[in-house]
Amino acid sequence: MARRRFFVPDVRRGVAELTGDDAEHLVRVLRAEVDQIYEISDNEDLYLARITMARKSIVSFEVMEKLPVPAAHGRVTLLPALFKFDHFEWLVEKATELGVDEICPFEAVRTERGLRQASVKRRTRWERIVLEASQQSRRVKLPVVAETTSFDQALQRPIPVRLLLDEDASAPPILQQPLEGDHVGILLGPEGGWTEEERSQALAAGWSPCSLGNTILRAETAGIAALAILNAKKMRTEVV
Repeated sequence: MARRRFFVPDVRRGVAELTGDDAEHLVRVLRAEVDQIYEISDNEDLYLARITMARKSIVSFEVMEKLPVPAAHGRVTLLPALFKFDHFEWLVEKATELGVDEICPFEAVRTERGLRQASVKRRTRWERIVLEASQQSRRVKLPVVAETTSFDQALQRPIPVRLLLDEDASAPPILQQPLEGDHVGILLGPEGGWTEEERSQALAAGWSPCSLGNTILRAETAGIAALAILNAKKMRTEVV
């Protein structure tokens, strides 16, 4: 059975600490005790560590050894238009589990009014979701949740392989796209889909439209499906 993994702020001289809510969760919910062994990450390196103190306000770890970190196989940035926050948070959680490196929300024409402004305060919650999902899925590094930007700014992100998820089933299937690049971006539209002007702007900026099939998917489903396909194609390439 795999050991639980936790993120710590840093590791200094072989010692790390968790405080506040994270420490309380570890002690009260997971019943952490002195001498129990866990894996910890400082968002760069991975360690095997032993608990040396366990109180509801602080948990201290002593590093036993540094563990190997799996090699990275390219970078993936998800650029989703903002949509209803309950659905958006589900996307953030599942995208994290699927290994996305960065989530860059933006405001689209059909984004509900007020969501961009509200996203400023929501970002802290999204980062908490990312942390919990990363620990659950045993990631070594946390994905970055960027500030919400405009559509124009999203289009200009410096990403070599640019894929626009298009509800138009006549667009080329996503599996025909070159997904093996060092950095792949997935541009995800809002509830209600792209406007023709947005689609034209994206094409002009070098984004390639691609389809996930004949059915119309919810925004969060489309994002998750695209990431899963990308992961599957990466795995197949590694095996070959």
